[in-house]
Amino acid sequence: MKTENYHLSSDELYMRRCLQLAQCGSNEAAPNPMVGAVVVCDGRIIGEGYHQRCGEAHAEVNAIASVKEMDLLQRSTLYVSLEPCAHYGKTPPCAQLIIDKKIPEVVVGCRDPFAQVNGKGIEMLRNAGITVREGVLEQECLELNRRFITFHTLHRPYITLKWAQSKDGFIDKVRTDEHEAPVRFSTPITQALAHQLRAENEAILVGYRTVMLDNPSLTTRAWYGKHPKRVVIDPQNALPSDRRIFDNQAPTYVFGSISEALTKLHTLQVQSLVVEGGAKTLGQFIEAGLWDEARIETAPILLHNGIPAPHIDGQTVSTLSIDGRDITILRHRATPQRPS
Repeated sequence: MKTENYHLSSDELYMRRCLQLAQCGSNEAAPNPMVGAVVVCDGRIIGEGYHQRCGEAHAEVNAIASVKEMDLLQRSTLYVSLEPCAHYGKTPPCAQLIIDKKIPEVVVGCRDPFAQVNGKGIEMLRNAGITVREGVLEQECLELNRRFITFHTLHRPYITLKWAQSKDGFIDKVRTDEHEAPVRFSTPITQALAHQLRAENEAILVGYRTVMLDNPSLTTRAWYGKHPKRVVIDPQNALPSDRRIFDNQAPTYVFGSISEALTKLHTLQVQSLVVEGGAKTLGQFIEAGLWDEARIETAPILLHNGIPAPHIDGQTVSTLSIDGRDITILRHRATPQRPS
């Protein structure tokens, strides 16, 4: 059978560099998207930059500022992973800067779903006579900012469901009071990874029963990073004030329903949420189709009976074996929604 080697086009090569640069802003750019940009002249990168932190210069500004010979801009191509902005926010519009610098061609990875942009930046450039090409490595560019895109297209946080289970499919044994310890499926290593997931998300959510039986702190104590906002679904408003979630280590919100919680989190500009259970709460998210990603840790332990783990259908993204545990990542959608 004949096989063919796949070679990146020059457009894809430069856009790949944009994506590499964009990831450098993963810790500080939020709630803004991660964006990378490169300036190319005569087949050579003469400038590059990324959005370093919210409120500061965008990727295009940093890339253009890094060019040593400014006269080269007038015969260069600017590559950028996300559509240049067209509005005045904390910084001036990047589209206008591109126009002012007389850059003749711009290549865009994907459009920006933010209402004040969403095609307006591209339109502004084209109206100024600049050639704009779209969709280079579009899916990779959408994937990079899937949380930002979900927030602006679906008007809710990007939701990751997370739980640990036994090899025979139980999430815990049946417990009747808070003095009975839960089954521990995680090792110190996989627990640290679970806390890393917390640090990577802006909020964490559990149900009333989890708070009452486990009395969790829901912090990142086993990983470096900021504690997420803590959210509890408590339909009866019956949580006692002595629970650890009220220890002031992080903001805590109590809501009567999932819909109320998601509406408030959107108002608070929270773009990412990890749901850690319990089984009833996870099941409600799954039944409503309110999830984007799931992380399932399976331990080599047999319980034979207990509380069944949630049933979920999704596309397997990866399966890893870590410290004797299998961690499976699923996606509800194969790719983030393309901005309309």
